[in-house]
Amino acid sequence: MARNEDFGTGDVTAAMLPREVSASGTIVARESLVFCGGVFLGEIFAAYDPEMKLELLAEEGAALDEGAVIARIAGPAYRIMEAERVALNFLQRLSGIATLTGRYVSVIDGLGANIMDTRKTTPGWRLLEKYAVRCGGGVNHRMGLYDAVLIKDNHLAVLAAAGVEDPIAELATQFPAAEAIVAATGGFVEIEVDTLEQFDTALPLGADVIMLDNMSPDLMAQAVARRDAAGLGGKVELEASGGITLENVRQAAESGVERIALGAITHSARAVDIALDIEIAE
Repeated sequence: MARNEDFGTGDVTAAMLPREVSASGTIVARESLVFCGGVFLGEIFAAYDPEMKLELLAEEGAALDEGAVIARIAGPAYRIMEAERVALNFLQRLSGIATLTGRYVSVIDGLGANIMDTRKTTPGWRLLEKYAVRCGGGVNHRMGLYDAVLIKDNHLAVLAAAGVEDPIAELATQFPAAEAIVAATGGFVEIEVDTLEQFDTALPLGADVIMLDNMSPDLMAQAVARRDAAGLGGKVELEASGGITLENVRQAAESGVERIALGAITHSARAVDIALDIEIAE
């Protein structure tokens, strides 16, 4: 899809180049980064010319210094130029996500919490971007609407509008059936709360995860203490979500939550600087 989007009916610039000229290209990190996307390079270059030769030198998830050589490619010069932008787009975007994820992971090192992604991904790129999160040391949340139950405030509002007096308790009656549906995908049942009062209501209802939405570290610590006092430590995981940044993520982890969900690691990751240097064969 990416090739067709860029290539269209053909590269009118590369068409002006002689076909017999060969070249080699070196893909280089222009800044420090966590690498991701090398596993796709072979398929990308083969989409332009299956005879191009690729030597991949960096491992997925590797921390690379500025100047590190990621890969070498050899083949017709015009073909390398046709493939260059698409190849770099994949590497820069995916390595950007892995790099930002790695920064969050390093900040909370040793505290026992996982950095997790969300569904805030580029349309059509979810599997790729969630793969990049793993390369950066993060953990995937649900992949989509099909593999886990996540009851948010809008779901509760719909039930309240329908006249349900206690929406959380009403949904709890459906947890066994919901868990059976998502069991095949290893899914879970999660409830979002934004006050300790809601947390107290949700805690005994049998959810696997309770999301603490936009709570301060102090309130999160209180929720952890209440969960543990109820004997549900190790049975109900707590997830911090909302307003988490590199500046406060360690405080969130120090509260004792097991999960920290971040949309920013996918929707706000900066593409890192990776370049392709081409040398024409003599």
